[in-house]
Amino acid sequence: MSRSLLSSSRNKWVFLICWTVWSLGHYAILYNWEMSWQNSATDALITNALLAGSCLLIFVNLRFYRPKKHAPLFLLGLCLSITALWLFITGLVLGSLLPDQAVFIEASMPVRFNIGFLLTGCSAMISLLWYHTEELQESMHLKSETEAIAKDAELYSLRQQLQPHFLFNSLNSISALVGSDPELSRKMINQLSAFLRGTLNKEDNGRISLAEELEHLELYLDIEKVRFGHRLKTVLDVHDTDSVLPPMILQPIVENAIKFGLYDTIGIVTIELVAQRIANDLVIAVRNPYDPETADPRKGTGFGLSSISRRLFLLFSRNDLVTTSYDQLQFTTIVKIPQHDQSNNN
Repeated sequence: MSRSLLSSSRNKWVFLICWTVWSLGHYAILYNWEMSWQNSATDALITNALLAGSCLLIFVNLRFYRPKKHAPLFLLGLCLSITALWLFITGLVLGSLLPDQAVFIEASMPVRFNIGFLLTGCSAMISLLWYHTEELQESMHLKSETEAIAKDAELYSLRQQLQPHFLFNSLNSISALVGSDPELSRKMINQLSAFLRGTLNKEDNGRISLAEELEHLELYLDIEKVRFGHRLKTVLDVHDTDSVLPPMILQPIVENAIKFGLYDTIGIVTIELVAQRIANDLVIAVRNPYDPETADPRKGTGFGLSSISRRLFLLFSRNDLVTTSYDQLQFTTIVKIPQHDQSNNN
């Protein structure tokens, strides 16, 4: 429900000051018409106190009920009926308190009605504007909360979809090692446990330092090096480890490079990762070789890279943060992480 128009102390003071000034003006007009100051003060006080109460009645009514259909007719009828009621009560009260001014009071009824209708109409318009603005703000707040929840859910879903592929491969490798090398299989289980624990403890929309992300990546690479043995080599050329980025950005990119670089080639493969700060961006380039005779570089942008691109779009509202390129022997993935809002995200 919208907040009352007079819920804030500022609005209450504005309402009180406006009616005080209006009442003083009413008093001055009557006093200049050679009415005694007592009668002028009584007339101004009674008339405007009851009219202010009528305006408050309109505020309350429009707070709880605002018709969607035929609103102009409703407002016209509301203002006319409240103005007529105010005028009737005002005439009775002034007639009993100021019997010597009965002729003046009766003669001034049309003018009083017009003024009352004008003020109640203004009060109705102010009320509608206030409550409409409140509804818009509440709607926008609800929309932003809904969008944030949906974005968090999509981010979580994207990360969860990345886990099964890597997990199944790791478990298959562990299964193969159990009989031939139990000690190495136990080591791999511990590494996998540490990796998954770190994954679960990170929030999708949070930020971590590049140093933390690299520690997590090293756990992943240790597991992959058990799977591929001496065939997998990695080179990390990292600068400015204090830069921040969303968690679990590097692992899917490197996993894509390993898949694309090792699955269709034989021999030793080197995966190179270069990270550096360029202007307001952390720029990360991951390069892997490929065999042009057995691999199609256009297939290198699989679900892992598309999910990273989607995550970064949800977080930064930009779809130019993930790019890929290739030549005759090397495939390169470049990711940019904006750093200008770093202080707000830590």
